[in-house]
Formats: sequence, C-alpha cells, structure tokens
Amino acid sequence: MVVVWVLVAVVVVALLWAVLTYNRLVTLRTRVDNGWSQIDVQLRRRYDLIPNLVETVKGYASHEREVFEHVAEARTKAMGARGIEDQANAENAVTAGLGRLIAVAESYPELKANQNYLALQEELTGTESKIAYARQFYNDQVTKLNTLIQKFPANLVAGLGHFEGRPFFDIEEPVRGPVQVDL
Repeated sequence: MVVVWVLVAVVVVALLWAVLTYNRLVTLRTRVDNGWSQIDVQLRRRYDLIPNLVETVKGYASHEREVFEHVAEARTKAMGARGIEDQANAENAVTAGLGRLIAVAESYPELKANQNYLALQEELTGTESKIAYARQFYNDQVTKLNTLIQKFPANLVAGLGHFEGRPFFDIEEPVRGPVQVDL
C-alpha cells in the first residue's frame, strides 16, 4: 500500500512539474511576443519621424536627391518587412540611410540651428534609445525561452507543447548603436 502511495505522489509531483513548466513556457513565449510588439511600436514611430526629417533637410540640401531617395526606399522596405530576420536587415538599411542623411545635414550650419530640425533630431535620438531598449528586452526573453526549450527535462514538455525557439533581433556589426548626431 505504501508503494502505491509513493507512486501516486511521484506521478502527482511529475504532473505538477509538467504543468508549471508548461505555464512557464507560455509566459516566456508571451513575453517574447510582447517584446517584439514593443520593437515594432518603436520602429513605426521611427518610420513616422523619417519623412519629417527628410523634408526638413531637403529644404536646405535640395541637390542631395540620391540620399533622400535612399532613405525613403529603406523606410518603405522596412515597413514592409516580414519576420524578424527581414526586419533586422531592413533596419540596417534604414540606419545607414539615416547616417547618410545626418552627414548631409552636418554640411549646413543654418540647418543645424533650425528648431524643427533640432526637435526632430532629439525625437529620433530618443526613439533610437527606445528601440535599443526594446531590442534588449526582446533578446533577453528569447534567450530565456530558447534556453528553457533546450534544457532537459523541460524540453520534453516543450516538444509536447510544440514550443519552438525564436530568432534574436540582431543588427550588423558596423551599424550597432544609435545614429550619431553631432550638433
């Protein structure tokens, strides 16, 4: 009789552990989804700022048409990106385009003194910081989820629950960090 109670206790503990592990996996998956949503919100905010910044610079540097076209094209591609890897690649192009745009703006002292330009620069810098924070949060949650999915015995529950690892939101090494603004 004692053996039966021990077996029942082992089964109950195993089931309780499985339920707790499953719930932890669900929580982490939800946090990853929330993290990606926060990145998306900040990227949309960035995309909304870009046309205003381009128009402000255009007034001073109308002959720099190719830079404006590159930024606009990169923004359009980034807005249409699907999936985390495509989004990361598109963001690399946007960041490079913004860098070129800011480099053009540096050539115009009267533009650098323009209040509208300064406000847009400040807004863009703040947005870049928020994107970096959101990306860090997302990647931290992905790390936790991916680690738990791979650990034994949690990987058994993850397999039964059809949990899959998520990709990190990485950017290319040369463009790491926020857009540099030298006012």
